[in-house]
Amino acid sequence: MNGYIFVAVLNGVLIGVSRALNGKLGIAIGPLRASFWNHLVGFVFLAAVLIVVGGWSLENLSAAPALAWFGGMFGALFVATNSLVLPRLGAIRTAVLVICGQMVAGLAIDYLANHTAPEPLQLAGIVVIMLGVLAARLSGARKASGG
Repeated sequence: MNGYIFVAVLNGVLIGVSRALNGKLGIAIGPLRASFWNHLVGFVFLAAVLIVVGGWSLENLSAAPALAWFGGMFGALFVATNSLVLPRLGAIRTAVLVICGQMVAGLAIDYLANHTAPEPLQLAGIVVIMLGVLAARLSGARKASGG
């Protein structure tokens, strides 16, 4: 279990670094192009890894449900959107708002797939995140106006 926790935290670090790099690329060449190059470079990297470890195969592609293939489209839109907003909102605000959106999506998916109603504390967590972002924005506006 501890190994998985470490890997999950490492994944979060990689996501943060990836967001920052894609934000810089998005400023230089535009968010859609940044997403394209992100995914092309990622494809080449993963193809090389799969070839080296012997996992490259086109078998069982039809085993996944058709809807599952849309994950790549959403991933590309995520990178493009992130490349657009991160340079404008900053890394921490973008990360927190993305996590908030993931919480909303998680609650909706659990409800639709498992008929699990959101817990009050889960909803409160989303509200607290949004209030925190609003408070930080208001604080920044006061500092900018000299107040």
